[in-house]
Amino acid sequence: MDWLEQLNGNSLNWLLESSSPGVRYLALRDLLDLPEDDAELQAARRAAHTQGPIAEILAQMQPEGFWEKPGPGYLPKYRSTVWSIITLAQLGAEALEDERIARACAYLLDHALTSKGQFSMSGAPSSTIDCLQGNLLWALAELDYADHRLEAAYDWMARSQTGEGIAPLEEKAAPVRYYAGKCGPGFACGANNQLPCAWGATKVMLAFGKLPKESWTPHITRAVDAGIDFLLGVDPLTADYPTGYNAKPNQSWWKFAFPVFYVTDVLQIAEALAGLGYAGDARLANLLAYVRQKQDAQGRWLLEYDLTGKTWVDFGAMKQHNKWVTLRALRVLKAAA
Repeated sequence: MDWLEQLNGNSLNWLLESSSPGVRYLALRDLLDLPEDDAELQAARRAAHTQGPIAEILAQMQPEGFWEKPGPGYLPKYRSTVWSIITLAQLGAEALEDERIARACAYLLDHALTSKGQFSMSGAPSSTIDCLQGNLLWALAELDYADHRLEAAYDWMARSQTGEGIAPLEEKAAPVRYYAGKCGPGFACGANNQLPCAWGATKVMLAFGKLPKESWTPHITRAVDAGIDFLLGVDPLTADYPTGYNAKPNQSWWKFAFPVFYVTDVLQIAEALAGLGYAGDARLANLLAYVRQKQDAQGRWLLEYDLTGKTWVDFGAMKQHNKWVTLRALRVLKAAA
């Protein structure tokens, strides 16, 4: 089935409106697949970087390359360096388009990445966690920022899922071990009562999906296999993954969001699996049907979870049709067609 035939209305034309240059650029790139040297795409990319959210966020960056305050950049949420970089990546920003983006990425690696490859909330290895690791590796790849130090970060992210070469957290003297947050293999997380965390797993799989397969090591291949088995081990639409402190899954699973940080929705599971080539997997059928069901009569999707007033830019009103959420949904439907 042509993916456009799954829509109740022509929301693609809505996304291509010049009044939303950021969404327009990504729709041309991801939905119409215009080639890199296409003049219309190049003009749209320039407009996306000089008008709207990308420009607004970059205007708040300090000359050294950080937002809010120097250091690892995790706090304060959600305007500090970590969150600004993740937001820029979701907006389609590219390091080659504006040198400030590359400067911010370099600052992040200098202050938040440890020598063993952990992205850290504090700068120390003990403050690492799957959702942070996956989010930042995905964001840096999406921003098209390359650095040799990222090899260690991918290696840690893979081996910390398989357990290969990582000592238990009790072995305090071990050179590489688990910690209170990233506490064990198989997506185990201290924030989820040491059980496997599907929020973290989704971010990790998003990041691996951005890494070219020719760069995959055996560790990465095994970690990806573990992630696929975990995320598709249940019907993803049910979000029936381990809940460490609650009897039922968090309701945010079924609320489509923009931007998406560590809180995860089921649409992002589909995004992560699509990036790994699993968009057409039969085990995603119920989730994809749910995505189609949530569109309105014009083929648009609502913003159902947001952080209005907490980020540098607001991205629309709650419970209203939203171009950014619609873009997310259309990418998934296109990948699965």
